[in-house]
Amino acid sequence: MEVGTVETLDTPDKKRRVSASRLGGGPQNGGGSGGGGSDDGGAGGGRSAGSEGDVEKDPRVFEQKSRILTTFLLIVVLMTFGGLIAAYVVLKLNGSSEWRPFDLPLILWFSTSTLISSSITYYLAERAFGNLEQLRAKKFLLATTVLGAVFIAAQTLTWVELNRRGLYVQGNPYTGFFYILTAVHAAHVIGGIVALSTVLLRSWYPTRRENDLARRVALASVVGWYWHFMGFLWLVIVGLLGFLK
Repeated sequence: MEVGTVETLDTPDKKRRVSASRLGGGPQNGGGSGGGGSDDGGAGGGRSAGSEGDVEKDPRVFEQKSRILTTFLLIVVLMTFGGLIAAYVVLKLNGSSEWRPFDLPLILWFSTSTLISSSITYYLAERAFGNLEQLRAKKFLLATTVLGAVFIAAQTLTWVELNRRGLYVQGNPYTGFFYILTAVHAAHVIGGIVALSTVLLRSWYPTRRENDLARRVALASVVGWYWHFMGFLWLVIVGLLGFLK
């Protein structure tokens, strides 16, 4: 009977102690001021740790670094395609008899419309991010990723069609440039799809944390630079192959 009494009296006290510890407070009895001091210290420690974490995960620092890296990458891409396009124009203007252009496959125009559509859906995703419409942004990101994959599939069918016609890299500079320009561009688009997938996975589940939201917006912005640049570059390539041949 006495044992039962002891258990009955101790259990609430244990619950009170557990509740106090979860809330970060001290014991209910025996030194209220000491408990207050412990609260202040705990709060101060939490703020200090949070401040260090904020410095490490500062979205402004993340955005600045991402913009610098993306700008450098775009410069490299621009120089690469600038050299290829310059070589194309020089050989075209030389008037070589080996330069024999051909009619572009119809599937090429389908892939062009697909890439343009993907740029539009990505723009809508960026706007949704800016309006904090996370679910809407995820849908447009998913649509952009799918359209990018369709573009790569259409490009593969384009190369198959050229092979079926008996058009290969050797023997015709125009055909060679067609393969080189479209293949290098497709490789960069695949890199963009990987970046898109990263943004999509990071944004799959909504969040209310301001830092996470800011990082997602910054990442979507710099990936958008790259993706829209790929779309613009593709229009330049198609313009060369279709109208300067």
